[in-house]
Amino acid sequence: MKLDRSAGILMHVTSLPSPFGIGDLGSEAQLFADFLQRSNQTYWQILPLNPTEQGQGNSPYSAISSRAGNTLLISPELLAADGWLPQVDLSKYYLPKADKADYKNAEKIKEQLFELAWATFQSNTDSAQQSAFEAFCVKENAWLQDFAFYTLLKDIHDGKPWFEWESGYKNREENLLSKLEISHAQELQKTKWLQFVFSIQWQKLKKYCNGKGISFFGDLPFYTSYDSVDVWSNRTLFKLDNDGQAIGVAGVPPDAFSSDGQLWGMPVFVWEIHKQQNYSWWIDRLKKNMEHFDLLRLDHFRAFADYWEVPAAAETAKSGEWKIGPKSDFFNAVKNALPTLPFIAEDLGDIDEPVYELRDEFQFAGMKVLQFAFGHEMPLSPHIPHNFTKNFVVYTGTHDNNTILGWYRHEAINHHHQLNHYTGQQIDETNIHHIMCRMAYASVADIAILPVQDVLGLDENARMNIPASPDNNWLWRLLPDQLNHGIENMLSDWTWLYNRRTSEQ
Repeated sequence: MKLDRSAGILMHVTSLPSPFGIGDLGSEAQLFADFLQRSNQTYWQILPLNPTEQGQGNSPYSAISSRAGNTLLISPELLAADGWLPQVDLSKYYLPKADKADYKNAEKIKEQLFELAWATFQSNTDSAQQSAFEAFCVKENAWLQDFAFYTLLKDIHDGKPWFEWESGYKNREENLLSKLEISHAQELQKTKWLQFVFSIQWQKLKKYCNGKGISFFGDLPFYTSYDSVDVWSNRTLFKLDNDGQAIGVAGVPPDAFSSDGQLWGMPVFVWEIHKQQNYSWWIDRLKKNMEHFDLLRLDHFRAFADYWEVPAAAETAKSGEWKIGPKSDFFNAVKNALPTLPFIAEDLGDIDEPVYELRDEFQFAGMKVLQFAFGHEMPLSPHIPHNFTKNFVVYTGTHDNNTILGWYRHEAINHHHQLNHYTGQQIDETNIHHIMCRMAYASVADIAILPVQDVLGLDENARMNIPASPDNNWLWRLLPDQLNHGIENMLSDWTWLYNRRTSEQ
């Protein structure tokens, strides 16, 4: 896929303002798209859209399904506008304005609203809506039925992971599932209906954005959570024993983020089985994601070449070892199944030459992160702009990094002189974000993506995630009116100055 010289903003949907405790797909999402258009941006990059849960820190990279949508992102305003919440005063469900997401209370109030909306749908006689829902269930049945069962069984077992359920349900005994289908038909249908609503609201937002020249830049986690419908319903594809217990789990060796490495806990794939099935699980997953996005980042791309496997009983990732991934065989199968490969390779971290060779064999764009450029090897760093080539996406930082201001205050404290020397400017806390943002825009990389926190010059308190830290992640939210006309004009000027406007703009 050939990339044009362009720019975009990284901000997850949960970070949007909203009176319901968490950003959603409603009016604020459209207002943000309007802002992007007026700022001459081409991309809105977000994190994975799959459902999360409190037990896994609400991490979008530890989702309970690789294909379902996160119903917490459903907009109550849009439910009301579509007639599913008649005579409901939404203001009674408002939560206090805050710069942090409130997942717990958002889930509580939305569940109440979803129950009201579902009751309205059930009593609705609109045959077109009923037919559309039935068609959705047929089209998505390959994953939707299992997701509905999984959601119900999680509730029946008080939120316990599937591998702790009673054996009949854990092992998916057909007679038990058939009985559930009869005895809990309404609960199963409600779960499917909420996925239908999510799909409608997402596609409405995507159409709105695309109509304004804004493309969605999504993110695909490499692994899926151990406690997920994917592992429960496809156990042979993952490294588990006969009882469903994990044998080998994912992580990365010691790195700049953690001296013990990162132990993620997701079961690794049994690639031999995937190959025998012509990678059908992966291909179906990619197809579903490409319904949502125009461009897709393949997170942890290096694992397609080789991956770090840790014994499930290990306390840290240090005891893991490298295993060979599916390499070109995988992408050739994908290439045969999909008309295009609009993928960005997340080629960061402990990378060796075979990873770059795999990336370049399929001409995927890679990533550059300016925060990684500075240090004693700066002149030779692959992340310093004078060493860039075009087929890359450049960032000041990603969702896993500190904000630029936070980085300058803490991680880069020994590199202040080097930053001054490289840029030829006197840098301080008031201008570091502007200088680094402009450095990204000025580079030859095809796409420049700025986290919205860096556009605003926010400090470390606005950080989205700290890898290997289980607490206080995925919480940051934009406050209303933080994106003002001054920010808009600044971005618009930069896209003109550094030739990052598309021909339509």
